[in-house]
Amino acid sequence: MTARSIAEAKAHAKALRNALADQGTVIGHAQALELIARQSGARDWNTLSARLTKTVPSPFHVHQRVQGRYLGQPLKGEITALSSFGSQYSVTVRLDEPVDTVTFDSFSNMRRVVRSVIDSNGNSTRKTSNGMPHLTLSAL
Repeated sequence: MTARSIAEAKAHAKALRNALADQGTVIGHAQALELIARQSGARDWNTLSARLTKTVPSPFHVHQRVQGRYLGQPLKGEITALSSFGSQYSVTVRLDEPVDTVTFDSFSNMRRVVRSVIDSNGNSTRKTSNGMPHLTLSAL
């Protein structure tokens, strides 16, 4: 696991603290940041922070709360997986409420998780027949 931005590293540290607390091990935020820094290949948090300050920040990160539209339906959720390649991102969003992906009245197809490739503006590369992106995301 390598953090790509300071916000992502902090989100990883928060998730680590929560996971350890669920197992009965309580650590401080600073200690969690130090562990994330080591997992990312840095000597300590200050080193990782300096390294990440020099990089171009990603507009999205794991555990980020987002809102937007999927196939025209409004959504809110959390990014559960993210990988980048060039200026595009493969993103997985776990939705707070299921979204119906079918517009036909007598049939439904509810989705709880959405996966797509998006650009840095949060728009999917794939489009519907009317030219709208399948997915649009923005930070909450």
